[in-house]
This record gives sequence, C-alpha cells and structure tokens, in this order.
Amino acid sequence: MIEIIPAIDIIGGECVRLTQGDYSQKSVYFKDPADVAERYRDAGIRRLHLVDLDGAKASEPRNLHVLERVARRTGLDIQYGGGIKSAESLRSVLEAGARRAICGSVAVGQPEMFEEWLAEFGTARIILGADVRDGRVATHGWLRESELTVEGLIRRFAGAGLSQTIVTDISRDGMLSGPAFELYSALQGAFPEVDVTASGGISNAADIVRLDELGIRSVIVGKALYENRITLEELKIWL
Repeated sequence: MIEIIPAIDIIGGECVRLTQGDYSQKSVYFKDPADVAERYRDAGIRRLHLVDLDGAKASEPRNLHVLERVARRTGLDIQYGGGIKSAESLRSVLEAGARRAICGSVAVGQPEMFEEWLAEFGTARIILGADVRDGRVATHGWLRESELTVEGLIRRFAGAGLSQTIVTDISRDGMLSGPAFELYSALQGAFPEVDVTASGGISNAADIVRLDELGIRSVIVGKALYENRITLEELKIWL
C-alpha cells in the first residue's frame, strides 16, 4: 500500500508553497509549521517531507530551528531537504531531528561524495532528490539545470545501494494538474530495488489511488491538502 507523506515547505520559518518552483510565486499557508505537523500526526501520518527553501537557495540549511521544533513536538519520521551540500550540513540536519536527508545537487555535481554518504550514513538515511524539468534534472532549488536525465541519475547510484529517491516533476509542482503517472511507473519498473516517491501535481484522492495501483510506494502531497482538495479523512484508507 502506498505511503502518504505530507509536504511542508519553509521560507522564513513559515509554511509556504511555490508554483513550479518559482520563488516569486509564493503563498503563505501557516505561520508555524509545527502546528501543521501536529495535525498530520494526530490524523495518523507517520512520515513528513520538510523542505528548507531558504536553504536550497543559500546552499546551506537555514531552518534547522524549525526542524528541531517539529521533531520535538511530533516525533514524526522527518525527511529533510534544502541546502545539504557538505558532510557538516548533512550531520547538522540529522542531529536536529531528521531521520532521513534529501540530497540532490550534491548527487549531480559531486557524485563521489554522494556515494560516500550512502556508505557512511546508510542507505536508509540518504534519499536521492531528483527534480525534473523538461526531462532534465534541475539543482540548487530548481534554479539550475543539468544535462542528466532522471533515469541516468538513478542508475548512477543504484549500484551503490541507493534505496530511496524522490522524483519531482517541476512543471506540475503546485499546479494541481495531476502527477506524471507514466514517468513514475516507468522509473519504478526500471529500478525495482529503489523506492520511488512521486512528487508534484497531486490534485485529488483519485490521483493517489492510481499511483497505488501502478505500484508506486510513496507519494508526497502538498498544496492539495492545504486547499482541501484532499482531506485527512480521505487519506485514512492509506494510514
């Protein structure tokens, strides 16, 4: 059964959402991310996707105080991304309460370092963040594009024991237009040893049902929850 992972994106300590990764298209939904996280936990959610958008832009974590507060108040399994580009940053994120760290830019720009992290910290704690625009992987908070395809990026690390990847279709993120079903199905089929998490475009519970039927193992839900297009009550069949 597919796992539901609500997303909380942070700018300036507040809970926000961007549209297609555009920092100029920002909507603030809640002042305190910890309040939102507690609501998810009380509904039965076990895992939380926490993204430090300030950190992604600055190339170092900038909202560790938020991570610490959310972890302390909720006890959730938190996966945290944004600005993790050094071993020091990675350790600070894990020490602040994240159970898993999401790394994307390092995997693209310094693949040997990413492989070292997989070996040192364990594949259960390191998630490959693969953000895709027009078939190519984007990095640095979606502000830069590489020549790598998502298939090539995953293949690069599958042999090193990679067990988790989050694939975000940037063109659909925050658009409530439905996820890229064919992309996720193809990736999960090509890399059965890797848990592929779908991210971007989830608009209603029917989208989640279809991903579940396709064998996708987890899905990140953000704006659809904030705007009540999906309710926590609807999600209970997967919790």
